[in-house]
Amino acid sequence: MRRLSFLLLLITCFSFSVIAEDKPAEETYLNPAEAGADYGIQGEYQGVLDPDGDAIKFGLQVVALGDHKFDAVGYFGGLPGDGWARGDKMVTATGNTDDGITTFKGEFGKAVIKDGKAVIVDKNDDEVGTLEKVVRTSPTMGAKPPEAAAVWFDGSTGEHFAPGKIVMDNLLAADCESKDKLGDHTMHLEFRTPFKPKARGQARGNSGVYLQSRYECQVLDSFGLEGKDNECGGIYSISPPAVNACFPPLTWQTYDIEFKAAVWEGDRKVTNARTTIKHNGIVIHDDRELPHGTPGKLNEEAGPAPLYLQGHGNPVVYRNIWVVKH
Repeated sequence: MRRLSFLLLLITCFSFSVIAEDKPAEETYLNPAEAGADYGIQGEYQGVLDPDGDAIKFGLQVVALGDHKFDAVGYFGGLPGDGWARGDKMVTATGNTDDGITTFKGEFGKAVIKDGKAVIVDKNDDEVGTLEKVVRTSPTMGAKPPEAAAVWFDGSTGEHFAPGKIVMDNLLAADCESKDKLGDHTMHLEFRTPFKPKARGQARGNSGVYLQSRYECQVLDSFGLEGKDNECGGIYSISPPAVNACFPPLTWQTYDIEFKAAVWEGDRKVTNARTTIKHNGIVIHDDRELPHGTPGKLNEEAGPAPLYLQGHGNPVVYRNIWVVKH
């Protein structure tokens, strides 16, 4: 069947070169208006492929790598968290822009991006679908604090953090810790990574949300990656996210966190900490047990401790941080 052949060609003939290795950054952008043409091509595309009259929902993530070069990841079923789940079929490819047209080629045919649309063409030069560029927004973006919440950062002052440095008029710079300490709690925060097209791996917009300064939920530009424990949404050294829910860099993203602290009897831990985390409204850790602390800040021990927003030499920023203690 034509559809089966089409799927097999997509799966087996794409070349895999999605960001993996660490390389030093050469460019850093903090404003989409100044990020260049490649940033406008980067992003998410979604639509339907119809190779043989049997429609297939299909999502595409395009990752800018600098110098008009790109990686692309295609998802059968839709974008991650919007139809595609870990373990579903996916394909990868490389491409570049020439004369305003970005082309990804493989034995399956090609994908051509122009004017916010990605046209998919099979090896017989037949168009099998057109994907529209989409911009997703977290359903919890701008979430208002409930009456019981303590507002730690609303853009007006950094007084609840040390050092609590405000940048770009009303954003909280990474590399600070809360002055208040936390046990069991619910938290909402929003973060934005820079656009560093020539950086790779851990150099690409690195920070981290350290619950009780002991357990790191990674913050990183991991758009288009597999979703490992050291990528965005991963609990470092403990668990990868259920799905990589990362949006493109310079896009505001959300974490909504429920945290239950470990229970101690003297110096002996008798119950591990647990957490449920939503990334951009998608559950990426569901009542996840945290059997040990993660490296980088405080060791596990009894008692409450601050929230730490890791500084890693990258201009990651935060906003709309509020906490409800339990």
